[in-house]
Amino acid sequence: MVGRSGLVEDYRSIADQLAADIAAGRLRPGERLPPQRRFARQRGIAGSTAARVYGELVRRGLAVGEVGRGTFVRAAAAGPEPALVEPAEARVDLELNFPVLPQQSELLAAGLARMSRPDVFAASMAALGPAGTPAAQQATAAILARAGWSPDPRRILFAGNGRQAIAAVLSALVPAGERLGVERLTYPVVKGIAARLGITLVPLAMDEHGLVPEAVTAALPLRAVYLQPAVHNPLGVTMPEDRRVRLVEALRGADLYAIEDGIYGFLRDDLPPLAVLAPERTILLDSLSKRLAPGLTLGFAVPPSGDVEQRVMSALRSGAWTASRFALDVATQWLADGTVAAISRAKHLDAQQRQRIRAERLAGFTVHADPHGYHCWWELPDRWRAETFVAAAARQGIAVAPGAAFAVGAGHAPNAVRLALGAPTHDVLADALDVLAGLARGTPEDAVPE
Repeated sequence: MVGRSGLVEDYRSIADQLAADIAAGRLRPGERLPPQRRFARQRGIAGSTAARVYGELVRRGLAVGEVGRGTFVRAAAAGPEPALVEPAEARVDLELNFPVLPQQSELLAAGLARMSRPDVFAASMAALGPAGTPAAQQATAAILARAGWSPDPRRILFAGNGRQAIAAVLSALVPAGERLGVERLTYPVVKGIAARLGITLVPLAMDEHGLVPEAVTAALPLRAVYLQPAVHNPLGVTMPEDRRVRLVEALRGADLYAIEDGIYGFLRDDLPPLAVLAPERTILLDSLSKRLAPGLTLGFAVPPSGDVEQRVMSALRSGAWTASRFALDVATQWLADGTVAAISRAKHLDAQQRQRIRAERLAGFTVHADPHGYHCWWELPDRWRAETFVAAAARQGIAVAPGAAFAVGAGHAPNAVRLALGAPTHDVLADALDVLAGLARGTPEDAVPE
């Protein structure tokens, strides 16, 4: 027992030494650590101990493993919260994807006039359940409708925001210790929610059309599958109809529920959600954060009727994830008077214009995006590591998201970055992309400060 305890302490103390080297700058962001066998020989330790050291660095967020490439120092230590939650401190934020149009403040302010009436304000102070109000359900059903599909208003449940809706549905469908299938690159907040709920994430293979249906069957047993069929974050893939049909067949064959995150679905309203094909096993999630703004949001969950609906309602209550009455009433006003629809239409055009800017400024690079989306996935030239590029961009005052933030499991860290195109003005976006293109055409050595 003493020897085993000593072994644990030894590998952690070695990890502490490397962590100190990273903090002091002796090991720089993006620098490749020696192969584990060489590291073991250099330190005079067993190969298994070297593996534990590297695993500990990854666990602490100080290093990232890239399949077939090795282990690299991260750009910075990971914080206690999931990546991509708080605004970046850089002058140009291409990390968070919260598009806000200049003219939308006036439209939103006009809709608040009714809320200043004492009788309306007093009603908004009342308690509220997960089902909200009939008026809110009707207005939300209209805004969620797309491509000829519309949800049953009675099935719509409300959370404070989209992240809370995700947490409630995961809590309702996947018990602690059970397995949830997710696309191998997924929304980072889902990773944090799953960790807090004790849920094991199982990465599922993807290709240029999105989630591979056969991967669902191969990964069984699972309790459910979380996915983003429209304008996938971060890859920008929108799943074609034939792929959706095959996926639904796989879900039915495995008796699994699909948790469909439709947050970017409003940008592809030409395509219906999975609920059209499998209404009995699809829980649609959405929110107002992309349509409006992160500070003016409301989360939606649309489960099928029956036991699942009751479980989601119970999770919303017990998790304290229900929406406040005031926020619900304000959002209902914006939904009912056409404000949300008008801003959404404007963002359709804005996103397409930003993608044209991106296509022009990053011409010649391998970039994947939906032409209607607000983000893109940039596969970097081989001479760059994602963490090194993130650090070099930060020195230029530009925040971008490394591919590792989206990867599920420590063994897969793509050499790519996601660029969120929605925050800066068009001119600032163009200039920032020019700077990033210049960095990518050079070498990491060119970007090292004097």
